[in-house]
Parts: sequence; structure tokens; C-alpha cells
Amino acid sequence: MCGIVGYIGQQEATPILIEGLRSLEYRGYDSAGVAVFKDGLNLVKAKGRLANLEEKLVDNASTGLMGIGHTRWATHGEPSDVNSHPHMNESNTIALVHNGIIENYLSLKDELEFEGYTFLSETDTEVGLMLVDYYYNQVGNLLDAVIMATDRIEGSYALAVVCKDDPTQIIATRKDSPLIIGLGNGENFVASDIPAILKYTRDIYLLEDAEIAVVTKDGVTILNEKKEVINRDIFKVTWDIAAAEKGGYEHFMLKEIFEQPKVIKDTLIPRLPLNQDVIELDQIKLSKKELANINKIYIIACGTAFYSGFVGKYLIERISRIPVVAETASEFRYREPIIDKNTLLIVVSQSGETADTVAALRMGKKAGAHVIGVVNVVGSTIAREATEVLYTWAGPEIAVASTKAYSAQLCAMYLISTKIAMELGEITDEEFSEIKEELYSLPSKVESILQQADYIKSLANKYINMKNVFYIGRGMDFAVAMEGALKIKEIAYLHAEPYAAGELKHGPIALIEKGSLLVGLVAQEELFDKTVSNIKEVKSRGASILAIALEGNTEIEKVADDVIYVPSTHWMFTSVLENIPQQLFAYYIACGLGHDVDKPRNLAKSVTVE
Repeated sequence: MCGIVGYIGQQEATPILIEGLRSLEYRGYDSAGVAVFKDGLNLVKAKGRLANLEEKLVDNASTGLMGIGHTRWATHGEPSDVNSHPHMNESNTIALVHNGIIENYLSLKDELEFEGYTFLSETDTEVGLMLVDYYYNQVGNLLDAVIMATDRIEGSYALAVVCKDDPTQIIATRKDSPLIIGLGNGENFVASDIPAILKYTRDIYLLEDAEIAVVTKDGVTILNEKKEVINRDIFKVTWDIAAAEKGGYEHFMLKEIFEQPKVIKDTLIPRLPLNQDVIELDQIKLSKKELANINKIYIIACGTAFYSGFVGKYLIERISRIPVVAETASEFRYREPIIDKNTLLIVVSQSGETADTVAALRMGKKAGAHVIGVVNVVGSTIAREATEVLYTWAGPEIAVASTKAYSAQLCAMYLISTKIAMELGEITDEEFSEIKEELYSLPSKVESILQQADYIKSLANKYINMKNVFYIGRGMDFAVAMEGALKIKEIAYLHAEPYAAGELKHGPIALIEKGSLLVGLVAQEELFDKTVSNIKEVKSRGASILAIALEGNTEIEKVADDVIYVPSTHWMFTSVLENIPQQLFAYYIACGLGHDVDKPRNLAKSVTVE
């Protein structure tokens, strides 16, 4: 959940490290630091934004040609200068940065304290550093010390380590936390994500678990735990750095909201060839023969991705009649779910690195399940380890709160659910033609919703002082309501709760009072009357009502104070259209409240720890 950057070469390291860390700000952080070598290791750290670190560097900058940098999102110990990374040993000879969590850090710390080590911070990372130092003092070789230390560490880590005694190398290694190596000419790079180094190189190595990279200015050697050399193909980044820049928008989040017509088109249309009644899911094998033995489907994800999976559950069960369980990965892992060779496991993650989702994937594969990964990042851990992969072509998503990646995930659910139903003969050719036509029309329909941005902004200004917001819906509308409530919590910091509309009278209605706002989702036409009845119950208790409804359904105006209309579409695809107004509504409320929309407090983009 943090950012790592390392550089060794012929240029000054500090500006490259700072620029790389700035490119990783979207991942979320609360402190930052760099350690740069020139005659010794020069360590500078600061709580807060990168600007605080840069201010310190004005008086403490090093002109060295090798260094490591880090942006930290606090897990062990509060945000502070002391708890920031890099951490350095007592003799100032070894510096280390770390993403992940060392689960056995307390027992290791006890051992090291017995050996005479003292600790300045509250972090698990400092324990990892001191463990490397302990073994380095025994063997006098940084590579061997890192291998010996990581052999003792339980949990997840991505590490970059440098040593004063040998400033010609950076040692980098990973387990369950992403780390890449950038390849240059007379210079090389270490990073936790591609944007950090994209300005300098498009050629990278993707490190696998338990691999160690010895990075010098002239080359990179990848080793396994036995120090055997691993030959690795170069991964070439094809997307442009401009895709990760704001392009004139005030925030990345707004830019990414407005990119959704293109994202939806890019994810859907290549899989729907013209003049053919087929869906091409890349290399995924979901034929009738493969599906014949599937008796249960799990859709596993976290956060926003989980809500796309919830939509997938409704769709697959309704049109294919196969039991589907949609569950958060963090719970799925620990309840001993029933998985076997007749299970289809669909794991969804924007980054492809979400720790709990990766762990669920591995558990499923070990039990014999067929695993499909739905991911946005090519070459990510889930993309590499899943049985098969369906990529969502959303491009780099920089804002912490997901928008375009979620829409792409919904499109993936539309494709997968329709493909399964076709193979099982649950929909006719005529029905598929109607579905395909509607899928082709989704990008233009999303575009028409975005043209209502000014109107939605006016609604946000109207309701900006609401302290409690409730989102309700039935069926797939409830899944959309969950995502709407999450967005307003994530970036506007307002108390927001989603409820299945029929459950209001079973307790939650006690929370409704004058001054509450209820957002009612009523795009499921067969459930419209029932949801309206629930809205009336809330309105009679003093709440204001904002409805999201299909064009032409003016009946909703009789009970709602305000209505946002979305274009009519096939019932399967209302979710992607309803969600666009929710994104804009949350965005404009957050802006009106003066919040940092792209980097909301306490959150990180890629959750690579449990």
C-alpha cells in the first residue's frame, strides 16, 4: 500500500526518486523519505506530503548516483518522521524500504533485542532492517544477508536494500507485494509500480515471489532463493505516460469519470465481433463442455471490485441458473469454503495485486478450482497466477477511489454472464442479438449521462450539508447502491449506508429523520413499485429523496424531490448507467467540502496487505 522507488546509474538520484514517488502518490501515503549514497548514506524523511520532504531536501540534498525512496501508508506506528522509511541501522551502513506487513515481527524483535539491538520506531519494517543487519554482520555480504533475513520473515514484503560498503548495487526482493525492475542504458530502476519509472524506461522485469534482483547501473541479475540465475523475458509497457496525467481536468478522478465511454468501448467491443453471434473472451475456455462440470461459481474481490462481483452474481444466477456466491476475499479465505475441481472461481481486482484476493486465488487453485482473473494491470500477480485472464482495458487509474476500473469490471461481468448463458443454451439467438445491440450502445449512453454533470453538481451543492446519506435499491439496484455509498464515504467522508430497500422496515428506518438524504435507485422496472413504497416510507419520516431512474419514468417525480435520469437499456446493463451519476455526485460533494479527492485520507490505491 506504499510506494517504492530505487535508482542506480549516472544521474543524480534524488530528483529521480522524488519524481518517481510523486508518480506513486495515488497509492496513498502519510510520510516519505529517501536514502542516497555519496561518501555515505544520507537519510532524509518527513511526515506528510512529498512537499514536506522536498523542503527538507533543500538543505540536505545529496548528489549521489544511487538511492532508494519510499512513501509510507501507516500500518505499524503512527505517521511520523521516525516511523517513515527508509530505515537505517545504528552504524548508518544499511538502509531499507519495505511494502507489506511482517507478521512475526514481534518474535523477531524479541530475538534481536536479546542480541543487543535497540529500536527507534514502532514499525515492523525496522525489525526487517535489523534482521538484515544481523546477518550482514555474520556473513559480510548484502545479498546473502537479505536472503537469510527473508527466509525468517513471515507475511508480505517488497524490499529494496542498499549498503554503504557496496554502493554499486541495490538488492530487491518480494513476496506477496508487487515489485518491478526498470531497465535503462547505464542506469536501472526499482519500483513498486510502473508509473514511477515510465518516464525513463518501458522495459521492465516483473519479479515473482521469492525472487531476488541484484541491480547495478550496468545490469540486473535475477536469482531464486538458492542464488540460481533466472532468465526473465522483458515486459514492454505499451500505454503512454499521458494516460496517467490529468489532461486539463482538475482531478484525476474527474478525468477518469469522463474516460468511461472509451473504457467501456475498449473493454466490450473487441469481444463482440461484428456479424457474429459470439463473445470472444480472449483465451478463456467457457464452452458448454467446460461448464458442464461446474456446479458452483464464486466471485471473490474486495471493495469496489466486490460490488461488481455482486452484479455478476445476480446476472449469472438469473440468466444461467448456476449458484453463485459473491464474497469479500478477506472473509472467504478464513471460513473454509467448499472448493473442488467442479468450482469456477472468478477473482476481480483492478491492480491484480490485492493481497486478500491473491490469497483467495491461491487457495482456490490449490483446491483444484478453475480460476479466472478479471484484472486491469497486465503482468500483475493475479494475471500471472490465474488459470485464465480477462483484462479490463481501463488504462492506468490514478485516483484512489475507483471509477473507470469499476465500470470496466461491470462490463467484464456482462460478458462473462452472457457467455455462460449462451454456452448453456439459456438465451436464444434473438435475445443475444438484443443484448449485443445494447452493449454496443452503452458508451454513447454513458456519454449522455456525463453531459448532465452541471445538473448533478447543482444537486451536490443542494445536499452538501447532509450528515447522513442512505442508498437503497432492490436486486441489482442494491448492488449499485452499495457502490454509491462507498464512494461518498471514500472521498466526501460522509456517513453513508446502503440497504436493500425491503430491509428498511427491519431496523434501519429508525435512523431516518428530517435532514437525512435518501438516494433511491429504481432502474429495475419489475421492482419499481415495491421500491417506491419503501421510498414513501422514508419520505414520510422527513428525509429528502434523490432518485436515479430510467428516462421516461416520470412516476418517480411524484415521490422524489429530485431525479437524475439515465437512458433506458436492457435490464442487465442498468448498473453501469446508474453508477455514473453516483460517481459525479460524490465527486462534487467532496470538492465542495474541500477534500483531496484523488488522495482521500487513510486510503491507498492498491491494498497489498491484509
